[in-house]
Formats: sequence, structure tokens, C-alpha cells
Amino acid sequence: MDDVKLLVAALEAELVAFPADLPGFDRLVTGPGKLQGAVALTRALEARTYDEILVVGTAGGIDPALEASVYEVGAAIQHDVTDIDGIVGQHVSLPTVVPLGRDGVTIATGDHFVDDPDAALAIRALGGSLVDMETYAYAWVAAQFGVPIRVLKAVSDRAQDDAITDWRETVAICSAQLWDVVRVEYDL
Repeated sequence: MDDVKLLVAALEAELVAFPADLPGFDRLVTGPGKLQGAVALTRALEARTYDEILVVGTAGGIDPALEASVYEVGAAIQHDVTDIDGIVGQHVSLPTVVPLGRDGVTIATGDHFVDDPDAALAIRALGGSLVDMETYAYAWVAAQFGVPIRVLKAVSDRAQDDAITDWRETVAICSAQLWDVVRVEYDL
């Protein structure tokens, strides 16, 4: 059987620059958030074996040193959990950090769109450089199935005031940036 990869995005808008039919890739749009991401990816991995999961999408840039570009994600943390001792960023039973087996930035995942400078600073203090709503779930599910995962994120906004407006204005640009990287790195 030929190598087949799974191209994953949370929203169809993040894939607008990608061809609908991509040789060697199945396509999955999960919906936003950790639960939708985990359920959709689990169903896909139960239905078929993949050689790699390639996640593409947008993220808020909470590290001011990061330009508006595409970044490889090396690890994922959660910013919206607290353990029984009240420690933010640590879950009661899930790992604090899920490594993706690649060099790259750390992304902080949570189930709400971050558009507040104080929240962005607090998340940055946990060790995140980017913020999104799905990557931790995707990485954790991939690890449970033993499938390699690669996550590429384009900075769409700064997770500050009016970030949702910035996201709406830049999502198509981010999709084009992601497609440029994927096309070159996967020789498409």
C-alpha cells in the first residue's frame, strides 16, 4: 500500500489555499477546540492507518520575537487546565507537555480564542510561544495511536485586543503561507 498521510485542519478556512485533492493525503477538518479535534482525529485513525499526520492551521503569536510566518511545533501544552493542587497548565491525569518529536516552538492549547493581553502574558509564562485551540489534543491522540505528527502553524494574530478581527482578515493569507511550505517540503 502507498504511503498515505492525513492532512488535518480545524477549520475549512485554514485550507482555502490547498488543492481539494492532494495526492498522497487524505483530508480532515475537525472543527475548533480540543474535544472536536480529539474525537474527529480518533475516528479517522480508527478507520485507517496513516504514515503521518500533518496538521496545518493558524495560531496567535504570544512570543513577540515571532514574526508573522509559519512555524514548526515541537511541543504542546494546555493553558486552560488546573490540577488538584491549583497549578495552572497541569492536568489531573494528562501529561503537562506532549512532545511532537521535532524541533520547534511550544504551542499552548485551550478551548477559547485568546484575545486579551493579560491572558497572552499568562500563557507565555507557561512556556508557550503560540496559542491555539486544538494542537494538544491532536498530539495526544496521535501519540495514543503511535502515528507521527507534524504541526505547522501560521501566525494570524497577536492574541491581543481585536485578535478575532485580525484572524478573519489574515486566515486566507496564512493558508497560502502554509500551502507554500507544504508544497515545497512535501514536493507537491
